[in-house]
This record gives sequence, C-alpha cells and structure tokens, in this order.
Amino acid sequence: MIFAGKAHKVGDHIDTDAIIPARFLVTSDPFELGRKCFEGLEQGWVNRVKKGDILIGGKNFGCGSSREHAPLAILGAGIPVVIAHSFARIFYRNGFNMGLVLLEIGDYIDKIRDQDQLEVSPGTGEIRNLSTGQIINSLPVPEFMAEILAMGGLVNYVREKVS
Repeated sequence: MIFAGKAHKVGDHIDTDAIIPARFLVTSDPFELGRKCFEGLEQGWVNRVKKGDILIGGKNFGCGSSREHAPLAILGAGIPVVIAHSFARIFYRNGFNMGLVLLEIGDYIDKIRDQDQLEVSPGTGEIRNLSTGQIINSLPVPEFMAEILAMGGLVNYVREKVS
C-alpha cells in the first residue's frame, strides 16, 4: 500500500501528553481523540490536517507515558503514517499495535520540510518527497508487522488468528 499526503512536521522529544493531553483521555474513540490531537503542542493544530496527511517527528517521538490513546489520536486525526528520526520504544510498539504505520529514518528527517508532499511505501521503505524530488530509503516494515497493520492492529490480528 502507498500513502500520499502533506507533511506536518513537529520537533524532537514530542511526548504522549503533547499528542493527546490527559484531560482528553475520557474516551478511547479514535475520532474523538483525533479532534484533540496535538492540543498539548498547539491549540487547533489538527485543523490544518487533511485525511491521509503524514506526520513527521524528530528524535524520540512518542516519549512519556505508555498510553495507547496517543497513536489512536493520530489515527483519529486522519494521519495513517508517522515518519520520525527515532521513536520511543513503547510508542513504537503501541503504534503498530493500534494500526499506525511508523518509519524511522534518522538524520534523513532533515530532508523533509513542513508541508512537503510525500508518497510513502511501507512495504519497500521508500519515501518520495514529491516537492523536492528526493527519495529517502528506510527499512521496510517487517512482514509480520505488515500483517498486523493490514488487519487494523493487534487486536484484530489476534482475533483473526484465533478464529
């Protein structure tokens, strides 16, 4: 599957409280969480996002508490992919478990600017910056993780395997 959308760049060490502040954790509905996505960073941030856009994070994206609400909020905001320099390990696992595509690209993150138009192929790891013509290669999503993503997350994956 190929994802295409506009890049929305945030900084280094964005924690789960910035992604979805604790005061909004009264629901686990992705749509409701998505309406408050990044309220801890900037009020109304989500209003500039269109369904299918791509989030660009810096170093240690998703640090802080291990709440599954953070990747759910990102998905609920219409963002199916996060590309970052690096991820906090617990967020990385939670993201895949919730069905969020995550790609780490290290210092190549500096080749993506806010508002660049991107095309992302998780299966090959190729990230095309359509605004600059550059191609960035990350490691592809491993096959077993791609299966989890294809099922919409770990719960659906296990449900399918058990039945």
